[in-house]
Amino acid sequence: MTINFGAGPASLPKAAILRAREDLLDFEGTGISVVEQSHRGAAYEKVQATAIALLRSLLAVPDTHEILLLQGGARGQFAMIPLNLLTPGAVGDYAVTGVWARAAYDEAALLGQARIITDTRETDGTYRRVPQPAELAIDPSAAYLHVCSNNTVYGTQWAAFPDTGNVPLIADMTSDLLSRALDISRFGMIYAAAQKNLGPSGVVAVIIRKDLIERSRKDIPTVWRYAVHAQHASLYYTPTTFSIATMRHVLEHAVSIGGIAAIEATNREKARRLYAALEARPEVYRLPAAKDSRSLMNVTFFLPTADDDKRFLAEAERRGMVGLKGHRTAGGIRASIYNWVSLADVDALVELIAEGRK
Repeated sequence: MTINFGAGPASLPKAAILRAREDLLDFEGTGISVVEQSHRGAAYEKVQATAIALLRSLLAVPDTHEILLLQGGARGQFAMIPLNLLTPGAVGDYAVTGVWARAAYDEAALLGQARIITDTRETDGTYRRVPQPAELAIDPSAAYLHVCSNNTVYGTQWAAFPDTGNVPLIADMTSDLLSRALDISRFGMIYAAAQKNLGPSGVVAVIIRKDLIERSRKDIPTVWRYAVHAQHASLYYTPTTFSIATMRHVLEHAVSIGGIAAIEATNREKARRLYAALEARPEVYRLPAAKDSRSLMNVTFFLPTADDDKRFLAEAERRGMVGLKGHRTAGGIRASIYNWVSLADVDALVELIAEGRK
């Protein structure tokens, strides 16, 4: 059996994959494949509405927020956010805590006034920590504050989010949405490309406060306007029907295993076991992320030498564990233990870690 520790697209529940296979042959009893369905047909519209309703229920999204299912991934949102929310004279604030947080800022700076209020980049170019909420100087005049909740490359994560007062807090949660309980009402907007915890690639979930939609810019291309997608129930353009139908199966599976509470408990136990195994052998493994910033989703570590890293990866692959090579900019080892990586999968990696350097 192969265990996928890849950073994404990531493991999906087997039950959801089996149902997706059925959809490819006969979608909802229509006799034709999901990839042949009209997105205006009743069968597909029901599935998309169900996926959105499941997201709202699982995440306890209040009525103050709209849920959109869009295309373009998280990178598309790096542009859509400033396009919609940076009205003339407005400034968007960014907390830069990793590669993707920096990319979001860079995109915004091309389109309007963007400002970095904190940057945790070390002198060696790495990111080992996220700031404590109290460290941030929130400008009450900012159009929004953007954060990346989980930094996949270096394995850091916001354990708590800042109180931004009347400034909308926007979070890229591509790699940890649905992994832990959240108070959605604290956020002006959350967005997440699906391919970590929600489903297959090709769709991005956007949870955005309705008042932000109402006051967003109207002088931008129609296809980039949140208001247009909200008015058309995420059907303004042809949606990624297969991705959304499969997301529905993943979300139904999440409900069947106990919802967010059960998912979070399992995720915390997976991370606890993995970090404990690594900490038990400090002479072999180096954990670069600050302890109070460690991610529950992406565990990064190094062996003493690059050759040791290569041997570890080779032995892991021999045992059926794939996707453990660190990001190309960081090196080392990265175990991505998203929602659908099981405790048994993590235990297999823990066993290898316990054997240490050979």
